[in-house]
Amino acid sequence: MSEGYAKVGQVADFPAGSLKKVTVGVDEVVVANVGGKLYAITDKCTHRGGPLNEGELEGNTIICPWHGGKFDVTTGKVVSPPPMKDEASFSVRIEGTDVLLKKM
Repeated sequence: MSEGYAKVGQVADFPAGSLKKVTVGVDEVVVANVGGKLYAITDKCTHRGGPLNEGELEGNTIICPWHGGKFDVTTGKVVSPPPMKDEASFSVRIEGTDVLLKKM
């Protein structure tokens, strides 16, 4: 396994268009499959702590289910308020069929 990366599942666990919550160390993380490519950011909305994994994925944007804040899942950056603070982003690596994440 790659240095500093944590295995969070298999590629098949993250179907296209899906959002799935996983844990990496102490972080709760949402993994999004956008067009067959996996991205990962912290799961708790920086506005009021809403669970992003229960939100909607539109293209590469996650919409928080609580207040409609939007984040770019490819970068963790805020796209639309009320959140003002970006989400932490994770590096995603695929080794064979294993999905590995590491905090950036």
